[in-house]
Amino acid sequence: MSSTAVVPVFKLYGETQHWPTPDLLHCESIPERSHLHDWRIRPHRHADLVHILFISQGSVELELEGTSHQLQGMAAIIVPAMTIHGFLFSSDIQGHIITLAKPLADHLHSALNDGKVLKKADFYRLASTHSTTRIAKLVAQIDQEYRYPALGRNQLLEALTQVLTIELERLVVPAQASVKRLGPQRREKGRQHLEQFQTLIEQRYREQPSIEDFARQLDISSAHLNLLCRKMVGLSALQMLHERILLEAKRQLTYTNMTIAQIADSLGFSEPAYFTRFFKRNTAMAPREFRQRQTGHVNEATLQAGG
Repeated sequence: MSSTAVVPVFKLYGETQHWPTPDLLHCESIPERSHLHDWRIRPHRHADLVHILFISQGSVELELEGTSHQLQGMAAIIVPAMTIHGFLFSSDIQGHIITLAKPLADHLHSALNDGKVLKKADFYRLASTHSTTRIAKLVAQIDQEYRYPALGRNQLLEALTQVLTIELERLVVPAQASVKRLGPQRREKGRQHLEQFQTLIEQRYREQPSIEDFARQLDISSAHLNLLCRKMVGLSALQMLHERILLEAKRQLTYTNMTIAQIADSLGFSEPAYFTRFFKRNTAMAPREFRQRQTGHVNEATLQAGG
């Protein structure tokens, strides 16, 4: 595989569409999507997503930041945001890919006292140990809960993911001597500015500051900030802010009983009508219609699970 060409920025695993749900976590089996691409996901990166792959069977040719690695059998792979990565899976591959939106990844990072595992692109060949068994069970639980939601779904998914992150963090120390590590990565200034901008978005998106305000905090011009965002993410700085606001709006419409006016106010809109126009412009449906559809989907999934 080669990453010398322009590297696309994907919204999800091999795709360019928007984040598909109001959840901060997405889980699916590796064969589920990779077979649609003939088992190959070409090198790309994500602006604000973190991948955790757990492989239980088969092999994968993995590319991380231009370096190829051949993995056979059980393995865990961590792909932080902005890491160039690609996969060529064998047709007998089995396992899951868990994708975390940046707000959840940041929360887990803080909860683990600045744990490193979700911040470093790496892979771990796994032997048959109690730790590996626990990881496999956690991944299976996350997959089950994600597909068949029931009461307390969000809280349970977050708890399971936090435990999974702790188990993965424990792999870091014993793996030092036996696993081939990636060399130090040079982080160009532009990437640092982008990460800082994403952090500021997370801290301040409810205020809806101007892009000029963000740029001043980063000590760069708004034109330079927009150039960085378009070059590295494929979106303008304002579009990145709007995507975060939109994600939170979807979550509140799906998982809370807040009124449209209350949601609008909590997200920094001076009038509910402004929020409705913003939401409809970005989703092609009104907030009320989106809520009705999502409520129907959650109820249907609960019924299928016997809830």
